[in-house]
Amino acid sequence: MGKLVYNTLGHSFDIEDRTLSHLRLVFMNKLRRAEPFMFHYAHGDGSGTRSLWIHPSIPLVFHFYGSRAPQLNRRWIDDMMNAASSPNGLAVGIEPEPDGAVAVV
Repeated sequence: MGKLVYNTLGHSFDIEDRTLSHLRLVFMNKLRRAEPFMFHYAHGDGSGTRSLWIHPSIPLVFHFYGSRAPQLNRRWIDDMMNAASSPNGLAVGIEPEPDGAVAVV
């Protein structure tokens, strides 16, 4: 289980390391292109959903507790990138069957 820390106010979200690895790659690519987007995250405890405006000026920390980087699913990354570019923004869905793996960066 990893943690996404958003902004300096210390908002944090527990996210499984595999999912967090995919999100990190999507966030990194969107922000590198200076493309802000909306990210929706449903809390696993049923306490609701939070929507975050992801922008290059807002600090983010990806904290991984596992020691091994997972193999990434290119299809899931592509799906997430498309969702992040849509008017509705990115919400984490179920991982699709992989078309192929990509190297960890």
